Amino acid sequence: MFSVVILTLNEEKNLSGCLSSVRACDDIVVLDSGSTDRTREIAESFGARFFIHPFLNFGAQRNHAQSEIPFLHPWVFHLDADEQMTPALWKECLEITNRNTSEIDGYWIAPKMIFEGHWIPRCTDYPAYQARLVRVPEFRFIQVGHGQREAPEMRLTQLTHNYLHDLSSEGEAAWLEKHQRYASEEAAQHQAEITTPSFKNLFSCNRLKRRRVLKQLSYRLPFRPEMRFFYQYILRGGFLHGSAGFKYCLLLRRYEQFVDEALRKPPSLTD
Repeated sequence: MFSVVILTLNEEKNLSGCLSSVRACDDIVVLDSGSTDRTREIAESFGARFFIHPFLNFGAQRNHAQSEIPFLHPWVFHLDADEQMTPALWKECLEITNRNTSEIDGYWIAPKMIFEGHWIPRCTDYPAYQARLVRVPEFRFIQVGHGQREAPEMRLTQLTHNYLHDLSSEGEAAWLEKHQRYASEEAAQHQAEITTPSFKNLFSCNRLKRRRVLKQLSYRLPFRPEMRFFYQYILRGGFLHGSAGFKYCLLLRRYEQFVDEALRKPPSLTD
């Protein structure tokens, strides 16, 4: 068996669906960062343990869970409130954790991104793996842009099945507001850590390494928002997902505009 931790902030709309998907778990933890809605009430109605910790970034919040929360099991699955476990992934995680392999620190898992009720793999570069099933307390995350990644020394391999991530659960306005903030974080990190990409990883057999070096290279390209739309909608085949694919590719274009706007701002001065 394994534990589950869910990060929340005012997630009364999404949390019930997420908790329902892991109802079979005997150790569900909700790590909240200051909700003012019914998040705590909903969590406790499902029997989840509820903790509060101020949010700095995703990497720090997940590391806080890893080091400070006493989980019942040596493995924990990290979820967000707008994500859901699938039965196939649940079964696979049970099989893996029952083996308790000591050579592995964690597992990459690819989410299925859902937009307006449709799975849109071509618009979201599926499979885009994330470290989600990890050993506690040893596993560590690092912050990258607006998200997190495993620390370099962690030993990971991939699982076969997927969890679900609802990209449109809060509506377009909320998506734009959230991603404008994410864009500022991504731009700030890029400006602080400008490095020369390792071109050898372009030819790596590891898809994740190729994806990461392409991300670094993308900052050097002109007309980035238009190129992102062209890549996702035309080259990757987002048009095959109908109106959902078109709308989401437009949102990706807007996100890259947010990043470019943030990159053009002069760095803030501090004393």
